[in-house]
Amino acid sequence: MDHNWEECKIQTFSSETQSLIKAALKDPSAVDLGKLSEDIVDQSLKDRSLCRDAGHICYALVQTEAKHGNSSVFRRNLLTRLQKEFTAREETRARSVQEWVCVVCFICNIFDYLKVNNAPMAALVDPVYDCLFRLAQPDALMNEEEVDCLALQLHRVGEQLEKQNIQRMDQLFFLLRDGFLLQDSLSSMTRLLLLEVLEFRASGWTLSPAAHRYYYSEVVE
Repeated sequence: MDHNWEECKIQTFSSETQSLIKAALKDPSAVDLGKLSEDIVDQSLKDRSLCRDAGHICYALVQTEAKHGNSSVFRRNLLTRLQKEFTAREETRARSVQEWVCVVCFICNIFDYLKVNNAPMAALVDPVYDCLFRLAQPDALMNEEEVDCLALQLHRVGEQLEKQNIQRMDQLFFLLRDGFLLQDSLSSMTRLLLLEVLEFRASGWTLSPAAHRYYYSEVVE
């Protein structure tokens, strides 16, 4: 692994977790990989900015473990924990929208980075869709933090998800369109984000330079 990449991604975690990650990347058998997976998830669910780095690191750890011993202890523990967080998603949202948003970000990043034979993990497709559908419900559309999360994740994994199940993506965008058209009390920022996402998919999961300037200059202002 590139040393600069390693330092950049790992240093965002606690010093103890940094040490465990570095040790695991050298010799996975020297580390309690179950504890390490728990530590990475625990810290990521407290800080949304960690989730992307966590996706990179989890991918590197899964690859390293497979090369060293053809085992999957880290991945198995990670997916078990993700299943637990997914199952408790409504309770998490009721307790803390910030933590719920972190759960969505983390699951989507794991979906984005962890592949099986260069394809997304089939077991994560429906959970990711279910999380995004929850973010598209009328009550969630009233919360800009949830709408921002939804838009970011669709930019990150929308095209991959559509290739796995286009019918569910159609259903998701019906919800977003109806929310945009029928919910009068949405904030101007939420309307802008929804319109951008609708155009993003309609344009084949890309934005023209002109559209990008329009939406993102509005966001900055």
